[in-house]
Amino acid sequence: MVNRRTALRAGVVAGLVPATGLISAARSAGASVRAVPVPADPDLGVAVPPAQWEALQRRLSPEATLYRRGGASYEALSIPYNHRYASVRPAAILTPGVADDVVVAVDWARTVGMPLVPRSSLGHNYAGYSTTNGLLMVMSRLRGISITPDPSPPPPQSYGPVQVTDDAGTVTVAAGVVNADLLPLLREQGVFVPAGRCPTVGVAGLVLGGGIGFSDKMFGLTCDRLVSTELVLADGTVTTCDETVDPDLFWACRGGAGNNFGVNTSFTFRYVRLQGLVTFFRFRWAADAVVPALAALQDVAAGRLTDRRFDCRIGAGTTLAGGGQQVYADALGQFYGSVDELVGIFEPVLRVGTPAERQANLDSIRAVPPAQASVLLSADTPMQQFAVKSAALPEPLDETQLRAVVEGLRSWPGSRNPDGAGIALFCLGGRVNEVPPDATAFVHRDVMFIMAAEATWADDDPPEVGVANGIWLAEFFDEVFAGFPPAGAYQNFPDPHLADWRHAYYGGNYARLVEVKRKYDPTDFFTYPQGIGSCGSVDGYTTEWCPR
Repeated sequence: MVNRRTALRAGVVAGLVPATGLISAARSAGASVRAVPVPADPDLGVAVPPAQWEALQRRLSPEATLYRRGGASYEALSIPYNHRYASVRPAAILTPGVADDVVVAVDWARTVGMPLVPRSSLGHNYAGYSTTNGLLMVMSRLRGISITPDPSPPPPQSYGPVQVTDDAGTVTVAAGVVNADLLPLLREQGVFVPAGRCPTVGVAGLVLGGGIGFSDKMFGLTCDRLVSTELVLADGTVTTCDETVDPDLFWACRGGAGNNFGVNTSFTFRYVRLQGLVTFFRFRWAADAVVPALAALQDVAAGRLTDRRFDCRIGAGTTLAGGGQQVYADALGQFYGSVDELVGIFEPVLRVGTPAERQANLDSIRAVPPAQASVLLSADTPMQQFAVKSAALPEPLDETQLRAVVEGLRSWPGSRNPDGAGIALFCLGGRVNEVPPDATAFVHRDVMFIMAAEATWADDDPPEVGVANGIWLAEFFDEVFAGFPPAGAYQNFPDPHLADWRHAYYGGNYARLVEVKRKYDPTDFFTYPQGIGSCGSVDGYTTEWCPR
């Protein structure tokens, strides 16, 4: 009899090893990258005559550049941030200089039958959906930001040492803007849009999939702050959708994930103005305290589920340090209130660990300017090559599950990547959960945490290390949930091995998303394996449609 673990391992290995065999080493001397086996890219590309490429070049603005295979710039741009997909070679790479270049590219690609994929930043996508064997459109030159203050903003509210003016105005960002580009607005003008943790992640990818971060409980998800967005549709037309213009498309753009309905070229958000100080914290414990620390942290988070002011990320991980495997627990976050109040909230957490750990954790709680907090909370992780499995948790992990986490981390097969492996629990609740699940395409409005389980490996690891990490990740996730994971998963942490991804990512909103897809992209021009309305098993959805 084949047991669950044997079947799971076989499935993961089959998914990691493509029919073409192992992936070769890096393609340029300037970027030493060796990708491990990944699922074969479904975009087989189209042979386009040179005259067609020349025609595209002539239609582009002087600010745009079209990179063909063979040049050094092409090689550097083609490698995504997630090096696991470095083997996928675009037919060409376009960096639009103005929004009209996107219209030209979509029209051209549709006419010649070339797959087109937009990349808002460096290509962080866990499942490789931000690269293609067709035309890759890197939006990094579209970095404009404009601010429109409200002439009569509401009066500020005080939360301890910080003053908050909600709905202080709007900020419009172009499609190539990344999280780090928003920091100067906060530092210099107090202008804040809830964004993600990783500085190099594109705001476009963040908002289209929902957008969790360290202020979502206070101000909502990134997609909850969206006022309007401009898109180039599959037929080459342009729309700026909002609550009144193409409202169904606007609904879908708030959580329906990117590259499904068109190429978004700009986003307008309602921003917050912050003045004063917020309270920052960062905790860490060694292996002996992992289970009690995680339990205490989850208890505090659960007790503060509806408290908008409290937000955190709880984690546990393992790295190869000091010649051996080191398992640890940690947490970091911010609080819109005073240091003394947060110390009181964390009183049970601050009793966990050795005297040195308790003192260090207490000392980490301090008042800082919001811009400094954003820097302290940011991190470019994971890096090099990585994979994820996610879950939307309606309640904390219990003690049995926490012990499974620790045992699983101890069994990590290792790699040369210093990011190691681990889990992260991102707190939801507060303003996120005050929105009905069908008000936007982001359906996860009744959960306590978004959990991410990650494995990382290095570019110079042998291919078998990547395979071992993929197997470990699947088995680790399976053991934590005893084979029965929660129904939901986060669409911005896509997992190419997730069977019922339609329900996991979108729940009861999926059928409506398919209807929007039918209306605005009836030929399925924008497509990828987990795209809305993609062909394959319908997973019980009678509205599933395959136009090809």
